[in-house]
Amino acid sequence: MRLHYTAGAAQTPRALKVLESMLAFMRKFARSWVGVLLFVLLLAAFAVFGINQDMLSGGVSNYVVKAGGRTVSAFDFKREFDSYKEQLEERFQQPISPELAKSQGVDRRVLEELAFRESLDELLARMGLRASDKMLRDELGKAPVFFDSVTGAFDEAKYAEALRGKGLTPTVFEGILTDEMRRNQFVAAAVSGLRAPRAYSAIGGLFALEQRDLAYFTVTPASIGPVPAPTDADINAFLKENAAQMTLPEFRGFTVVRFTAKDFEGQVTVDQAEVQKQFDFMKDSLSKPELRTVVQIAANDAAQAAAIIARLQKGEDPATVAKAYGKSATMFPDKPRSSFFDPAVAASAFSLPEGGVSGPIKGQFGLAVVKVLKVTTGTTATLEEHRAAIEAKVRGDLAGAKISDMSKVYEDAHEAGATLPEAAAKAGAPIKVYAPVTADGRGLDGNPVAGISPQILKAVFELAQGGESDIQEAGEGEYFAVRVDRIVPPALPPMASIRPQLIRTITLKRQADLMKARAEALTARIRKGESIETVAASAGATVVRVPGMSRATVQAHQALGRELVGGALGSKKGEPFTASAPNFSVAVAVVTAIRAGDPAQVAQATEQGRQQFTQDIFGDIGEAARGYARTKLKTRTDLTRARMAIGLDETQAAEGQDAPAGKAK
Repeated sequence: MRLHYTAGAAQTPRALKVLESMLAFMRKFARSWVGVLLFVLLLAAFAVFGINQDMLSGGVSNYVVKAGGRTVSAFDFKREFDSYKEQLEERFQQPISPELAKSQGVDRRVLEELAFRESLDELLARMGLRASDKMLRDELGKAPVFFDSVTGAFDEAKYAEALRGKGLTPTVFEGILTDEMRRNQFVAAAVSGLRAPRAYSAIGGLFALEQRDLAYFTVTPASIGPVPAPTDADINAFLKENAAQMTLPEFRGFTVVRFTAKDFEGQVTVDQAEVQKQFDFMKDSLSKPELRTVVQIAANDAAQAAAIIARLQKGEDPATVAKAYGKSATMFPDKPRSSFFDPAVAASAFSLPEGGVSGPIKGQFGLAVVKVLKVTTGTTATLEEHRAAIEAKVRGDLAGAKISDMSKVYEDAHEAGATLPEAAAKAGAPIKVYAPVTADGRGLDGNPVAGISPQILKAVFELAQGGESDIQEAGEGEYFAVRVDRIVPPALPPMASIRPQLIRTITLKRQADLMKARAEALTARIRKGESIETVAASAGATVVRVPGMSRATVQAHQALGRELVGGALGSKKGEPFTASAPNFSVAVAVVTAIRAGDPAQVAQATEQGRQQFTQDIFGDIGEAARGYARTKLKTRTDLTRARMAIGLDETQAAEGQDAPAGKAK
């Protein structure tokens, strides 16, 4: 499809006449008393209500965050979002689409962080905190990538190029650095001398090392006797109550045709002439050039050059020699010949032995003397040492060309009306039929099915039944197309297949309810005054005692189960309680004693915990400062515009917002 633009200079004479008539009418109206009156009313409205800045700028604002005089544009938001998304993708080893980011709240997280950060930066700027030019230069000096590797000087071109690769300009980057240094100044001032009171960490130490003695016995399935089997009515009622949890997801069966270079690498013949050709092309990059560490000193005239040569030959320090004549020694550490921009200097430096001193060199910038401090011999690549790698590359290229040809045959046949299997047969490409799987690649047994990539699953679940996809890329030299053979909609599994499971689940639930009820009845007797030993004996159980439990030693009591340990550490002395216990039992328990921990250990924990309490207080101060700044500046955000910046359309971007208050006005 081609689109033609025809509304510019190619307007028709009729259109021009209409336009002229409109302009004439507007001029006439502006001179009339009605036009003058409307103009006066418009001025009065501006005087009363003010002029919106967006109106003056064309009625369009493009920020997603506005904090005072600072704004974050949609472009800047996307850069921040992409950076955070890359970290998440690396951590979880899976791609994150804009839709997934929205469903998991990643977009909101980035937007909120930017709102708090920009608010604090604006408030700190208003307070007068700033970073000097020297501080900025020092900070830039910490990044070697911005400096020329030969001269060691700051390179504006390299600086701009490095930033361009990150989607930044020097102005934006230096603004980011300035904000960061301003925050560091605030942090340094806020944390200076900050130390949590010892009483805070002492309370923590007392709490963590408090000693508790526990006594308990268990109510087991054997103690409540057999449980009646559930009836059909019980089973149907349970299934109806839990239908949502037991419904199987949608399954899809499909056929895949694959075009994979690795499958054909063993079927291609490598031409040794091509291997030689590839090696000749890559030889220079595979070889290692000779490297030399050279020091260069400029000279005013032949006499000064001779004096410098004499002193260098005696072994004097080059920097000292250069300084004696008002010069500086330029060092070239481990550089190949190509790094020397002056041909005369390069020729001399690479003709001398290690430790050798040149004669006076007449270079492009006057006389100079060089001394070779170190020589690292280069190596020349040979075909034999790189043959295996180059043959593998040639083989991969040939296999890639083969699947390219096959995919072309497939596409031509498919576009001509052939089905996926028919087109695959014409192309000689293998196909594989898969039994129904879920959207996350699990079979009917619930286990992952091998050989199905996320890209294939995505393509399968985007088609209707009988639909066939075009060829798509799966990465690593693999391409595929799919056909959906069968769609099994979500449904409850057949009763025959789940009846035994339902019976067991209902039986276990009833058993647990009966044990819980018996445990509660026994607990009530202890609460009325009977001893735990008497109650346990009446139930045919034995009391178990666990002395000296503490929050600091929780790991040592994991065998008791989380609920029983939690009850022991959270209950009052003498107050009985029930809790789930290991081996499908219910514990009836009492904390029989509570005492303070060892004073020496408490004192040690107090000092160790003080630093952590200090960090917690500082974190609270930081969050409070950010929150205050955002409230003070009445920072506004636009979630819809932020979502559109990461690739969602306007409808998707507007969905799922709690309230319109977050939208910028």
